[in-house]
Amino acid sequence: MKLNLQQFIVKNFWKKFIVVASAIFFMGFTLSFLIEAAWGTDPCSFMNINISNKIGWTLGNWQFTLNLIMLIFTIAFNPRLIGVGTILNMVLIGYTADFFTWLWKNIGFHAIVTNPDFFYIRVIVFIAAIIFFVISAAVYMNSEMGLSPYDAAIKIISSKINKIPYFIIRIIYDLLAIVIGLIAGKLAVNGVQGSMLGSTIMAFAIGPAITAVGKFMKKHISIFKES
Repeated sequence: MKLNLQQFIVKNFWKKFIVVASAIFFMGFTLSFLIEAAWGTDPCSFMNINISNKIGWTLGNWQFTLNLIMLIFTIAFNPRLIGVGTILNMVLIGYTADFFTWLWKNIGFHAIVTNPDFFYIRVIVFIAAIIFFVISAAVYMNSEMGLSPYDAAIKIISSKINKIPYFIIRIIYDLLAIVIGLIAGKLAVNGVQGSMLGSTIMAFAIGPAITAVGKFMKKHISIFKES
């Protein structure tokens, strides 16, 4: 299989583009709230936050670099998984999270969330951010506009192991990312960034959510209905 530029222009392109761009933006936006709550992020972000912290990079710069490296794997084994959504994911999530994390600190929101007197706000932020992040991730992955290299890799692996359901392989894959994040955090001077709580929740939630949201989109949203 070769990378074909025509695969970037899918049916109902602009409608799907708006959906996937919005979903990816909200992934970065809600990720910034998870970072503020400091109780864990999605497994991929948990890994990248701790690696970037270890090497002294911003999340956006490290995540973009890692995606470029993993993009080579995707092009080699299944370039059809690449699309506009691939590029948007590689660029938007990390830098969007970086921007809003900076903004929350400068407008005082960070101080509120981390204040013990406003513990209930931290709980609300954490729960709401997890819910909206998981839904946004599931929408993006079912939008048929290409996958990030991180997500494409698990699709490629899953396609080679037909006897095990995708969501189970996804859980194992995400748990491995958490382990890598923990190792990077332990090696960093200031320790592990975030908690395993949110990352573990999402490791078990994202796979099933992708399946459930995908079925809903193909059944109820016209531009995604199977022909």
